Amino acid sequence: MRDDLLPQLRTAIPGPGSQALAVRLQHSECPDTTYVGGAFPLFWERARGCNVWDVDANRFVDLTAAFGVCTLGHANPEVTEVLQRQSRELVHAMGDVHPSAQKVRLAEALARLTPGDLEVSIFGSNGSDAIEAALKSAKRATGRPGVVAFEGAYHGVGYGALATTWRLHFRAPFADQLNPNVVHLPYPGHADGAARADAATAAARALERVDAQLRDDPSGCFGAVLVEPILGRGGLIVPHATFLPGLREICDRRGRLLIVDEIFTGLGRTGRWFASEAIVPDLLCVGKSLAGGLPLSVCIGRREVMEHWERSCGEARHTSTFLGNPLACAAALCMLELLERDAWIERVATSGALLGSELRDVLARVDGVREIRGRGYLWGIELATRAGAPDGRRARSLVQHALRQGWILLVAGSEGNVLELAPPFVLGERQRHAACTALRDMLQSLPQSA
Repeated sequence: MRDDLLPQLRTAIPGPGSQALAVRLQHSECPDTTYVGGAFPLFWERARGCNVWDVDANRFVDLTAAFGVCTLGHANPEVTEVLQRQSRELVHAMGDVHPSAQKVRLAEALARLTPGDLEVSIFGSNGSDAIEAALKSAKRATGRPGVVAFEGAYHGVGYGALATTWRLHFRAPFADQLNPNVVHLPYPGHADGAARADAATAAARALERVDAQLRDDPSGCFGAVLVEPILGRGGLIVPHATFLPGLREICDRRGRLLIVDEIFTGLGRTGRWFASEAIVPDLLCVGKSLAGGLPLSVCIGRREVMEHWERSCGEARHTSTFLGNPLACAAALCMLELLERDAWIERVATSGALLGSELRDVLARVDGVREIRGRGYLWGIELATRAGAPDGRRARSLVQHALRQGWILLVAGSEGNVLELAPPFVLGERQRHAACTALRDMLQSLPQSA
């Protein structure tokens, strides 16, 4: 079977099978979980490479890598083979009591791959787990509960992580249960194209605010600064190159820890192992693509930070039932080996630049496209109304329209006006050309908002 198949639709979207399952799901799942409306949801049956087949045998091209998880393609054959082999030997171990050897091997592999002196890991199952391990580690190391985070940030919706996530949509219903010692400061503007000078100014101002917040903290509350090296769900905003080094300098000078959230951007997504390679953080959070489709995340810290956790006496203060699951660890070891062996980081840097260039060329004359920005295989198309305001209505309409034509997309940004492209690294040239052309045609067919 070809690995660069284009969409092929056999039914209206959603098809009868998906519609029937949606009705059943609405009776059995929390109403605030799966959105049902318009072309949503599809119920997936199988997937391979960049293609997804739903229960009605419709074939789609996934331009999201399933939330950025399946970077080396859905059902990567080598990862699948490792999982089959591991499942015959050991599916589950007792992670903080009697762990598997796979956990040890993965912790050592991550220590080799991560920058600087990051070498001590805490494993979890999802992004929130990694963030919360980092927040706990920062509290242990500094004694301070406060965190400086940024507007637009998305760090997960577990209670510890939720306090640092920006959007009130997620935080407001639970605000009285969250850490009150969190402040959100403006994230600096992007650093692409004509906006570069403005981005440098925005980065400088953001750094000044961080410095002032830490300097003027009367109670010594703030122990850490938490940042995404590229704002993901907040709108695919790429900060100026001076921003992360500036944060590193401020944290060093003010005696605070720097936590970098690379859950979305790490492991090659931006054409680098880590988007924050210009600096070495105190704590680095990685997840999503780490285990090739299985739930696994990790917080990796500098030894002098992590040694503020006491040696376990038999009751770990931070643990979980599936900590260091052997299936997930085996898949992650395979993923890391494939990324190195097949030079995927370099390939993403090259092919991602082609994707960005083609998007800019194809969409150059489309009304309402304010900007195209990104790195590697992480791109955002920002849409604006004729009056210059964020055009979330058009972006959401396009995502629904795209699904009906066989393309799986997401929106990002606080106003929902950024089309997010984060395809698997195995996106074929034919699929790339077709996706860019389809985006142009769909945007031209959907009127720009007033």
